[in-house]
Amino acid sequence: MQPNQLANTLKIVSLVSVGKHPQSGRVRRADQDSRAVELGMKLSSDNLVVLHAGDPQEQGLRSYAGMGLKSIQVLEMDPAADAVMPLGEHLQRSGAEIVLTGVRAESGESSGMVPYQLAETLGWPIVPRVADIVSIEGGVAEVLQALPRGQRRSVKVRLPFIASVDSAAQDARQSAFGPASRAVMEVEVVNASTDAVRQSWEEVPARKRPKRLKVVKAKTAAERFKAATAKSQGDGGKVMKNESAAEQAQAILELLKEEGVLR
Repeated sequence: MQPNQLANTLKIVSLVSVGKHPQSGRVRRADQDSRAVELGMKLSSDNLVVLHAGDPQEQGLRSYAGMGLKSIQVLEMDPAADAVMPLGEHLQRSGAEIVLTGVRAESGESSGMVPYQLAETLGWPIVPRVADIVSIEGGVAEVLQALPRGQRRSVKVRLPFIASVDSAAQDARQSAFGPASRAVMEVEVVNASTDAVRQSWEEVPARKRPKRLKVVKAKTAAERFKAATAKSQGDGGKVMKNESAAEQAQAILELLKEEGVLR
């Protein structure tokens, strides 16, 4: 049975979080989560449930709805609370057969542990870094896993299971303002335990790492050994012996600026 034949038989839940643009910090839909929604719509557009645990007023949720969703289910809870238990209980009640998530969130802890914790809570298998779900037949899904350097691996897993969707999956469709504004937020208030450890954290903007000096790039062990033992040729260098300390310091400062270490 191919994925496009499952619209009336398969129930899929896609878990979404509020994303954050890596450059501007602007709230948006998370890239991997939106790819998970796209994969869920491809498999079962009629029975797809998009689920979020947190604040139903988050504007980033509307960008998921703009993909053509009629509604989004929200488990209303403190965004800083532990969402694993409420999500696990909801998924057990819902009768979901496939749960799709991103590999990791773009805000909050961004640890990527939620899919694994949910799999442990539910007792389901988990397939990490999924690029596509090729087919489902006899309660067994053929899943295409994304590997480094563009490689793919086909694995089979029995339903129900959890899959974390990789950035190699199909791009999410554009979000339209009309469907986004018309979608219904189905809110369910839940009690979630407070994460006491997280409350003591302090979040600060990340600092840009300094640019590294140019180094020899060697691919093999022989090339690395040759680079480590070779004598310096001194090409492009400058030896300063008789100059004053101020002149030597100025030359070092100019070199650091040229390499991008200082601005």
